[in-house]
Amino acid sequence: MFGISPSAQQQTGVEAILEDGRRHGVSLCHLAAILAQAYHETGGAMQPVEENLSYSAKRLTQVWPARFPTLASAAPYAGDPRKLANWVYGGRLGNVEADDGWRYRGRGLAQITGKANYATFGLEAAPEKACEMATAVRILFDGMTEGLFTGKRLSDFDTDESLSGAGTGYRYAASRAILNGDIRQNGPKIEAYGRAFEAALREAGYGRNGQQKAAPAEPGVVVVLRPGKSGVGVKGEGDSVAARSAGSIFERLVTAIVAIFARWAR
Repeated sequence: MFGISPSAQQQTGVEAILEDGRRHGVSLCHLAAILAQAYHETGGAMQPVEENLSYSAKRLTQVWPARFPTLASAAPYAGDPRKLANWVYGGRLGNVEADDGWRYRGRGLAQITGKANYATFGLEAAPEKACEMATAVRILFDGMTEGLFTGKRLSDFDTDESLSGAGTGYRYAASRAILNGDIRQNGPKIEAYGRAFEAALREAGYGRNGQQKAAPAEPGVVVVLRPGKSGVGVKGEGDSVAARSAGSIFERLVTAIVAIFARWAR
């Protein structure tokens, strides 16, 4: 999922999500579902993104066919993100002012759109903060655990098996409904991502309820990410135990993901 070696930005994003998962004692399956949705929503970048509203006229007729039934109707909005945002989002989602559609366009790891949704997360006065990592992670976790996106929450898709000691059997595909109703289209992708993250987290030593287990046995395929220490820098004496632990989990997580996909490829 991250290739042979993740980028620094991917590493930063995954570490931020892992750390929040451990801090709040999120179950293994729920954390795998959170990672899967973040991976899908950001196109694998694992960084907060801002909605891209720069479309061609033809693409506008495909994305919003009801609003742009013809190329002629779409042409005035093609290549004009601000004008497009105010047209497609204006007068709904809590947007009332002339420029609200643009100001409250989609942002985050799991994008929130519209003034009402920004207000839900306390960002009505500063919507740009949704693209800051700490805030984006908070929105992702709160939205998925408390059902603040669509009314569906992580616990809605648990099974007897996922709640058991085995901690397996979570309904990842159906959990797509937590963020979006496009289950038929994207549910299978979320299922694949969730299963991969679940297996990797377990192999990397993530406990069922967020506790870090002892380092697992050596995986079937060993991957050296880069010479020296992995991570964004060498850990200093003042680094917290939590930060060192998160880095250790991330290194094992990436190794486990690569090993799992290598075994699947065989």
